[in-house]
Amino acid sequence: MTDLTGKTVAIIATDFFEEAELVQPRDALRDSGADVRIYSIGGEPIQAVEGDTEPTQKVEVDGTLDDVDVDAIDALVVPGGTVNSDKMRVEETAQSLVRKVADSGKPLAVICHGPWLLVSAGLVEDRRLTSYNSLADDIRNAGGSWVDEEGVVDRNLITSRNP
Repeated sequence: MTDLTGKTVAIIATDFFEEAELVQPRDALRDSGADVRIYSIGGEPIQAVEGDTEPTQKVEVDGTLDDVDVDAIDALVVPGGTVNSDKMRVEETAQSLVRKVADSGKPLAVICHGPWLLVSAGLVEDRRLTSYNSLADDIRNAGGSWVDEEGVVDRNLITSRNP
């Protein structure tokens, strides 16, 4: 991985995020030198799950979604997990954050069910992306081009299909 020393990456999530989709990117980014900050809806530790149903660990957070300063970060990561993604997609602050990051041209990495937030934020029209396959119709109905690929890069939007 590229040396990310001096870069700040924010991860936004809430309870019942898929553990592998937050913990593995967080650890890989930190191992590459990035300062990784995690933000949640309420600012309390958030519950990880495996396979959407099995609680695993609680993850400490650095603040609430309101604390994320898009000008102070270099990238944003949105993990999935069905429950996490369904909760995040209706949060106005989360929608505003992904819109600001998308508009800034900074990398916006979204995993598995995470693209539900992009759909709700109005960010998939004329974009090519992947996700967990059950989101394909949502993405197409929002004007996006869904593809069944492991990972897709469309300008600054990076999406992955599975954890």
